[in-house]
This record gives sequence, C-alpha cells and structure tokens, in this order.
Amino acid sequence: MADRTPPLDIEALRALVESGEIDTVVLAFPDMQGRLQGKRFAARFFLDEVAAHGTEGCNYLLAVDTEMNTVEGYAMSSWERGYGDFAMHPDLATLRRVPWNEGTALLIADLAWNDGAPVVAAPRQILRRQLDRLAELGLTAQVGTELEFIVFRDSYEEAWDADYRGLTPANQYNIDYSVLGTGRIEPLLRRIRNEMAAAGLTVESAKGECNPGQHEIVFRYDEALVTCDQHAVYKTGAKEIASQEGVSLTFMAKYNEREGNSCHIHLSLTDEDGRNAMQGDGPEGMSPLMRYFLAGQLAALRDFSLLYAPNVNSYKRFQPGSFAPTAVAWGYDNRTCALRVVGHGRSTRFENRLPGGDVNPHLAVAGLVAAGLYGVEQRLELPDACTGNAYTGDYEHVPTTLREAAELWENSPIAKAAFGDEVVAHYRNMARVELDAFDAAVTDWELRRSFERL
Repeated sequence: MADRTPPLDIEALRALVESGEIDTVVLAFPDMQGRLQGKRFAARFFLDEVAAHGTEGCNYLLAVDTEMNTVEGYAMSSWERGYGDFAMHPDLATLRRVPWNEGTALLIADLAWNDGAPVVAAPRQILRRQLDRLAELGLTAQVGTELEFIVFRDSYEEAWDADYRGLTPANQYNIDYSVLGTGRIEPLLRRIRNEMAAAGLTVESAKGECNPGQHEIVFRYDEALVTCDQHAVYKTGAKEIASQEGVSLTFMAKYNEREGNSCHIHLSLTDEDGRNAMQGDGPEGMSPLMRYFLAGQLAALRDFSLLYAPNVNSYKRFQPGSFAPTAVAWGYDNRTCALRVVGHGRSTRFENRLPGGDVNPHLAVAGLVAAGLYGVEQRLELPDACTGNAYTGDYEHVPTTLREAAELWENSPIAKAAFGDEVVAHYRNMARVELDAFDAAVTDWELRRSFERL
C-alpha cells in the first residue's frame, strides 16, 4: 500500500497540544458491528505514553451482541478465559482532528494479543489480510461507499422514550434529488459536510432520497483501508453532530416498509504504476482481470452475504422493485442487479448493491476482495450481463434471511479458504447470537395481529 500523509501528523498534534488547542485524543477500533470502541485520553498522556506503546481494552469487545451483552460461543473471549485484554496499537496514519468535539483528535487502532500476534477476527485485521493478498499481485483496491440515512426531528433520547415509534421525519415526502428537500435540513447537512472535510475526508455531495427524511452524503473514493476507516469515523460523527443539533438519524437497513438505507460499495483496482487494472479493450471496456474479479463476486456473493448484510433487519431490504437487489446477477449500469458495472476508461469499476447502512465496511470490503481473488485464482468465466429486469430474470436469489446467509457462510469452502476457520466460526457465532435474540423477541407486528383478533 502506498505511503500516505495523514490528515494530522504526530508533530502537528504535539504542537496543538502545547498550544492548548487539543486536549483530548480518542483511540478507537471498529468492532464487529462497525462501531468505534475505545478510550478518550488526556492529550499529553497520549503523547507521552500511548502513541508509542498503545493501550489495552477488554477482549469482550469482539465477543458481545449489539447491546453489549456478553454472550457464549466465542473462542477468543469468555468467562472461562477470564475476559482478559488485547492490545490497541495506534495507527498514526489515521490521526485526525474531530471538529464536532471541541479540542479533540482521533485515531484508529489495530488489535493484537499480548504476544504481538494480530487478533485475526478483528474487522480491520480481516481487511488487512485480504489487502495483503491483493498486494502480492501488485494490486491495490480503491473503494468508495455511498451511505444513506434517515433524519428525524426527534432527539435520540425522545426516540428511545417513544420506543422508536411515531417519530417525525425531517421531510414528509419523497425528496430524491430535490434541492428544496435537502434545503429543509441544510444546516445539519452542511455542518456534517464541513466538519467531515475538516476531519480529513473529501466530501463530494449531498442529496435527498426516497424515504421521508432520507438523505445521502458521498465522499471521494480512496484506498480500501482508508475509506473503511473514514466510513466508521463519518458514521460516528454524523450521529454525534445530529445529537448536538437535537435531532436523530438512523443508518439501519430497513427502518420501515418504505425504501431502506443502502450502502452501495464501489471498487476498482490499480496496478503498481497507478493505472486502473479493470480498464481494458474487452466487452463493456473491461480487462480480463476485471472479468475474473467480477465472476468471483458472483460465485461468492451468496456465501459472503453475511459480510454484506450482517443483521436480521438487513434482509428486509431485498424486495423486488425496491432498488435493493434480489438477483445474483451483474449488468452494465443496471440498478436491478446485485453487481453493477459503471464508469469508463480510468473510472471503470463495479458496484455491489447488497450492503445496507448497517454494514461493517471493513468486513464487506474484505469480502469483495476475497471474492475477486477467488475469481482470479480460478480464472472464472464471467456470464453474460443482464440487460433487462433482473428482478424477473432467471437468476439465483440472494439470501432472504440472516439464518440462510449464516448457513451459507458456515459451510462455504470459499470463505474458509479465504478467511480461515477462526474467522468463519467467529462471525457464524455473531449471526447465531442475533438470531437467538430475534427468535425470542415479541414484535409489534405480532401484537397488532394477535392481541385482540386471535
């Protein structure tokens, strides 16, 4: 991977601490759900001790459910093993200011055990391993994520007290591409855009979406690890800014029966000379490498769906005619397909349309790279493109439930070869935990249908 100039280097941080401009440093890592977990340090202590030596965190942080309950079934962390620590090593290339928190800087950590061995089931380490495999071929992945969210006039506390029912969306109707619609909450959108730019992200645009209150802010693509780290920073920061403004926003995949929140992921490959390795003279302007890589996406898509759609709620997006995919198919600029080839020349790339706003970007991109490498290694032949409506075509269906996706993942020889037994077992258990919790829950749907009428 190419050397990068971080948004803020350590000497600049030292100067800002000496001047009193920075007094707090957040060190965090993405957990299984893609959330940032970590600690806030006094800035001087961080510079004196943590920057060089790191810190520790309880290893249960990669062995809990969404509500942070300790659960059974994880090999790395349990009551029997005493819930010890792992080390958090700062990645200084990720150091940045956090404008939405006064006097604060942030950086991402890599996780290791006390003997220095990496925590292989940590999302960032999973992605690093796949990028290292790609680098052996002289290739670098360039990635962009397009993350949607729904804004509500209610604060997070008000939403909690209302059990997330009856909330007031920031817009009352479909505002897809509407300048008037985005103008209704431009103070919030502008603040998010500007403060993300000040944190080192390159903002492209903001636009309205279909579901009432739904919006999207897009950032420029970058190297895969950089994009995934920035995605996690943005997702955390957007929620914090919304909270400061007295409103709330959600990235959940399917808030209601209308359009869900997607997170389309774009990926291209560059060679050692910085050229787009997917560009070529073949059909649709694709190189042979891209055809193999795209064929691998199709071959592994069902097996890797757990990485793209990790929650029970994720699968409710996959409805015909919803702009969320149902068919394991690819097409050129065809939004009915799971995989969409877009761009031309230097911008040639593909888009995976499965992920929703709840996706862990490190895991999803690791899946895209591993699937592509499988296609390259096996020299898989790319089937014909879908040129019509993939929803009604004769294609394999993407998994329709988390249970189906988890079983495919657990029994996948492609997954085991790419990620190893430990990673496969770890994320199979994550799915089991979520399924057990959902199966035990009594939903609003059941109450409405059954309370009086049955």
